Amino acid sequence: MAIRFDGRVAIVTGAGGGLGRAHALALAARGARVVVNDLGSARDGSGGSSAAAQAVVAEIEAGGGEALANGASVTDPEAVRAMVDETVSRWGRVDILVNNAGVLRDKSFAKMELEDFRFVVDVHLMGAVNCTKAVWDHMRDANFGRIVMTTSSSGLYGNFGQANYGAAKMALVGLMQTLSIEGAKNDIRVNCLAPTAHTRMTEDLGARLPLELLGPDTVSPGLLYLVSDDAPTRCILTAGAGGFERAYVTLTQGIRAVGDDAAEQVAARFAEISDRTGEVIPELGAAQGFIELAKAQAHSNT
Repeated sequence: MAIRFDGRVAIVTGAGGGLGRAHALALAARGARVVVNDLGSARDGSGGSSAAAQAVVAEIEAGGGEALANGASVTDPEAVRAMVDETVSRWGRVDILVNNAGVLRDKSFAKMELEDFRFVVDVHLMGAVNCTKAVWDHMRDANFGRIVMTTSSSGLYGNFGQANYGAAKMALVGLMQTLSIEGAKNDIRVNCLAPTAHTRMTEDLGARLPLELLGPDTVSPGLLYLVSDDAPTRCILTAGAGGFERAYVTLTQGIRAVGDDAAEQVAARFAEISDRTGEVIPELGAAQGFIELAKAQAHSNT
């Protein structure tokens, strides 16, 4: 059955180009009314122009869709709240939020200024927090919401020169994990999308990537599923070049080590601790403690 968004209202941040533009166009093509948010800044976050967002709105309208341009910075909570208020005033609801806005200020950690670290975290993490906070009560009142955080393989697995970006992107996974739990009773489903696509964010890698295969439009089908009525929740979906995979944060069964030589036991049995046989995907953070206490309880009963 075709995925449709007729009657739904979506906000897509960073939608003036690249992935955000592809997401906005894909949502509109399937019936959603779309707020195209973009500050219009350079890749490092400097400057600003409404032209990019307006151009995407024009594309959507030319295709028969409805769209609204917005130039709020996701780092400005008041501007974000005003964007959401304008959306609700115009269309009466907010069903979908795609947290896609981002910047890059890449350098090795040794050379990175703390201000560049803070700024990247502020845009990616706090920008997503600001936008999600602004729509959360609307979604709770409606007993419906679909939110996607844009994470990255740089956060999940690391990448040289991107300590700030990777930290922010992995933090979004933690945000998703908790919000998916808190939103469940109101059918607010929260997921992460980790894309591989050729955009201005990856242009420095061009010589190493088959760019013709990495169009942003190859990622958007995954986004459409993550914000659909039948979406999963608490999923980390990776996507690029038409490939889709799922990443997990898992926990091994491990061992129990106590006593004066516990550190030595950990060292001697680290391969056993690392053994992925029987690993689990915890439903709650408390699962770690339950597993550890179960080991202790089992020992006390012997």
